[in-house]
Amino acid sequence: MDQGSNVEKGRKMIERAVELRPNDGAIVDSLGWALYRMGEFPAAVRQLERASELKPEDPTINEHLGDAFWQVGRHTEARYQWQRAMGLDPEPEQIEPLKAKISTGRLPAKPLK
Repeated sequence: MDQGSNVEKGRKMIERAVELRPNDGAIVDSLGWALYRMGEFPAAVRQLERASELKPEDPTINEHLGDAFWQVGRHTEARYQWQRAMGLDPEPEQIEPLKAKISTGRLPAKPLK
């Protein structure tokens, strides 16, 4: 199957999950991260800000929000979110990438778009 149609199908599935569980921060994060990966950064920021409000203690959500902030030029806020993620007991594999983002702002991978 064409990757574009898979991405769109996946997005629709996540949007439906958000409709069913609008207060689930992890699901809202999934939608925000899908939008980010599709290069829809302003929309990603909106969803990831909401996910962060719903589940503020999650290091991955805070890291994702930082990445999205960086893409829309909100660099001070991005570094704040990455530093926040560092203080929320991130997974071991998140630590070095977070440190690099905080020090350089360089994101490790390009979105799918």
